[in-house]
Amino acid sequence: MAKLALGHHREAADAGCVRAVLAEIILTFLFVFAGVGSAMATGKLAGGADSVVGLTAVALAHTLVVAVMVSAGLHVSGGHINPAVTLGLAVTGRITLFRSALYTAAQLLGSALACLLLAFLTGGAPTPVHALAAGVGALQGVLMEVVLTFSLLFAVYATVVDPRRAVGGMGPLLVGLVVGANVLAGGPFSGASMNPARSFGPALAAGVWADHWVYWVGPLIGGPLAGLVYDGLFMAQGGHEPLPSDDNDDL
Repeated sequence: MAKLALGHHREAADAGCVRAVLAEIILTFLFVFAGVGSAMATGKLAGGADSVVGLTAVALAHTLVVAVMVSAGLHVSGGHINPAVTLGLAVTGRITLFRSALYTAAQLLGSALACLLLAFLTGGAPTPVHALAAGVGALQGVLMEVVLTFSLLFAVYATVVDPRRAVGGMGPLLVGLVVGANVLAGGPFSGASMNPARSFGPALAAGVWADHWVYWVGPLIGGPLAGLVYDGLFMAQGGHEPLPSDDNDDL
């Protein structure tokens, strides 16, 4: 009976992992489709994506789509939609490294599919690729992405992960608001990616890889650093909720 029960548990765990990975593909696809699509759309309007109105529109689009996708995926995969979020949770043991690798692959695939579809649907319109602004060097870009991603993961821990959170179901919305604020703050300088998958899809679709490494190094430093800082300094001590098992990983 014990072996039978263990077998059922493993089957459930495997099924849960598959569902979570598929969820990350879909969630990231929808997130990138709206995020990149909004940048492509504002680029065709008066003033373009580089204008104040265009930047605000892109920031608003990212705010809304992040909030909805995180909320939609919270009970299935955690709604990460971002390798930096996944790694930022892995460093404190809230998701296994094995599942982290699967999530990252799923996020990259979802982003690539979204951007390739956008290129087709828009008749080959230019895909906006994250790139450093004039006068912004590689080191400055990396540090900008470190800080922006740090604030994103800090918000994730504070409003979704911390068991003392008092925001009810508003965590995903608050995370989305931080993303939007960061787009307004860093967009004109580094592009405010905060997400290697968000940068990967457009670079693949456009075939432009200049400065692409910046959007991996910065977020993958800032995310885990925020997780370690929040978990070490701000997390409730002595009252941690048990970590979810691999068959029911949340954020």
